[in-house]
Amino acid sequence: MATWNFYELKHHVLICNGSSCMRNEAEEVTRSIRQEISQKGLENMIHTTRTRCNGRCQDKCVVVLYPEGIWYKHFQPSDASSFVEALSKGIPYGQKVSHYYQNGKFQRTDHTVKGVLKK
Repeated sequence: MATWNFYELKHHVLICNGSSCMRNEAEEVTRSIRQEISQKGLENMIHTTRTRCNGRCQDKCVVVLYPEGIWYKHFQPSDASSFVEALSKGIPYGQKVSHYYQNGKFQRTDHTVKGVLKK
């Protein structure tokens, strides 16, 4: 098992690989993001984790950025280059935000689709 040194880590990217996302290029999204990170030599700055379902199946493919708490929906493999470039420069990426974590709680944007309530 690998032990990562997170001393220089700035971003943790969670990439949904649940069944709905997998049917909509999640594997390609995962590979594209990881390839961009590697090509730009940003492995110490950006860490990725492949997850199972994040509960936003209607938003497939879902990518979550921490510690920022930004959830991206409808992520495509073609978004990877711009996404990683933005992270490397510390600037916001795109208009794909579905939730934003701020002041210790999630703030919904106007265009956010509400999910299914947990019981």
